[in-house]
Amino acid sequence: MEIILLTAIVGIVGMGLGGLIAALLGKISPKVMCWMLSFAGGVMVSIVSFELVPEGIELGGIGIAVAGLVLGIAVVTVLNRLLDRVTIKDGDSLEAHISQAGFSHESGLVGKPALLRSGIIMLIAISLHNLPEGIAIGAAGTHDIRMGVILAAVIMLHCIPEGMAIGAPLIGGGMARWKTVGLTALSGVPTVIGGAIGMLIGGISDTALALALTGAGGAMLYVVFGEILPQSSIITKSRFTTFAALFGIIVGLLITALH
Repeated sequence: MEIILLTAIVGIVGMGLGGLIAALLGKISPKVMCWMLSFAGGVMVSIVSFELVPEGIELGGIGIAVAGLVLGIAVVTVLNRLLDRVTIKDGDSLEAHISQAGFSHESGLVGKPALLRSGIIMLIAISLHNLPEGIAIGAAGTHDIRMGVILAAVIMLHCIPEGMAIGAPLIGGGMARWKTVGLTALSGVPTVIGGAIGMLIGGISDTALALALTGAGGAMLYVVFGEILPQSSIITKSRFTTFAALFGIIVGLLITALH
């Protein structure tokens, strides 16, 4: 029950808080959003590299750890391909986490319908990506509750700017602020579902637990390197995105040292 409550706080509260911040601030600078996401992504990379993967190797061996990473990356790749097929419009597609279309309302380049569509697509995509994050918390918490709490704190740090990334285009597209906050919070529900799955898998055996930890880690790495960092670099056109991510990795290393 502790783990389910933890995932609810991380997913629903974390995403909802991001949506609330977007509702209160109204317009959010694309650069600030990208820097926040890059920093949070760097922290996640550090936690995966120094916490989840080593734990997976210890529990199941290097072969299982590598298999889990590959499995996690493959699953998210397939989900993204399916999402692209559904969201392609006029030969274009919107990226899962952040897109230029989602933020260019500040310069008046995109109309409200396009912004609303961008927000809805990001809502669906980020909801899907919250599932493996929940699995990681559930599996880690089953093995070591302190490890689960640290991982939950890191993921919540990641959820807040993602909630802002969803809320900004929805509000820019004309959606009511209270409705935006509610929908953003609901996008965190898959985190709770993932937490339950992680608990079930983690309770089977050490090998299953190792696969769950590294599989979730692989999915998280794909999101960071396949979406957040490339899109942030395109939008900001600044190396500060790289520095934000590197700073996040250092902070993540310090967090793992607490465990």
